Amino acid sequence: MIVGLSGGVDSVVLLDILSRIARRRRFHLLALHVNHQISPNARRWAVFCRALCNEYAIPLRVTRVTVMRGNSLEAAARNARYDVFCRQRADFVGLAHNRDDQAETVLLQLLRGGGVKGLAAMPLLRAKGNVERSPQGGGNKKQQPLILRPLLDATRTEIESYAKKRKLTWIEDESNDDTYFPRNFLRHEVLPLLAEKFPAYGTVLARSAGHFAEAAQLLDELAANDSRGCLEGPLLGISGLRVLSHARAKNLLRYFLALHGTAIPGAERLEEALRQALTARNDATVCVELGGFELRRFAGSLHVVDKVAAVDAGYAREWRGERELELPELNGILTVGRSRDVGISLAKLESKTVTLRVRRGGERLQPDCRRPRRSLKNLLQEAGIAPWRRDGLPLLFCGSKLVWVPGIGIDCEFQAQAGETAVAPVWKVQ
Repeated sequence: MIVGLSGGVDSVVLLDILSRIARRRRFHLLALHVNHQISPNARRWAVFCRALCNEYAIPLRVTRVTVMRGNSLEAAARNARYDVFCRQRADFVGLAHNRDDQAETVLLQLLRGGGVKGLAAMPLLRAKGNVERSPQGGGNKKQQPLILRPLLDATRTEIESYAKKRKLTWIEDESNDDTYFPRNFLRHEVLPLLAEKFPAYGTVLARSAGHFAEAAQLLDELAANDSRGCLEGPLLGISGLRVLSHARAKNLLRYFLALHGTAIPGAERLEEALRQALTARNDATVCVELGGFELRRFAGSLHVVDKVAAVDAGYAREWRGERELELPELNGILTVGRSRDVGISLAKLESKTVTLRVRRGGERLQPDCRRPRRSLKNLLQEAGIAPWRRDGLPLLFCGSKLVWVPGIGIDCEFQAQAGETAVAPVWKVQ
């Protein structure tokens, strides 16, 4: 198990509790400190966490992240932090959120117009796994740790009382006092006033979060039922959305995106995504950006694909006989095995320089010797290769002649004959 250790009182208390349990239950405990590199004291906090873990004889992993500053520094830091958590190889990542944090989250979600899932706030246990991406989209299923919040029923006062009783030491993040940030404004300005009139507000809001969590679960169960027959692996069939009421179609689309681990878009963007999916022409390009992903429509289905930068049309990479060639610009790896009789004739490749390029337009190929040479555009369409994948495919050229295209085949002129030494390239998207 990994415990997220910021150095603040909450995480220090969680570390103390889990270290005692780990000794009794004999499970391995590791601490993780994420350095956001925002505060001038960030380096000092990492030093404090390392010294603290040395006292407990618990290994510490310090990870530095670069926070992309945007409209919300808080949200950007949180996203960067959770990205680190979800990359860990562990069964659980324990975080020190408490009941006061839960109440603040519910209020923030209300003020932002959050939906049922947002108002459910933070669950005690949450899985952050992704489903496997479509072959057209690339990516693999990743086993991610469960997010566990053992202190979610404890108040901040109870946590501080425990820390003092145990004579623990911790650090104070100066940004926690800055009421410019919405959460701090609620904590220091709004909630104390609310407590005067409603002393049990924390308990009540936490209870409300539980009610919203139940409602969110029911919506997920409804979406799972609606998805039967139209959710095929990582793809969502458009026909299944069409037969549902507007509200249920939107709920199913939200559920589909959550399965892929994408950031769920706001109400207006989700509405627009559903509109494009259902009403755009069959040959129209449907692309809705979702953070690091894109929602695409192709062949009657919705795909969630990794967002990648466009490749320069002049891209070229020489192949000098390597068995494996990593092409990060194309987000994949080319492996080239040796064979006999089947594949690309090695003798013919040796006649001129062999390069890997991307599609520039006008390429032609003859993968079937019984049929005439045809445009690569038509061949890609017939093969059912999604439009967003076509411009990132590595095309193998010998001199100026197109030899091989992934998913299409080898040009007739370069196909190995019986007894010939050949190479067999395989393209794998990472």
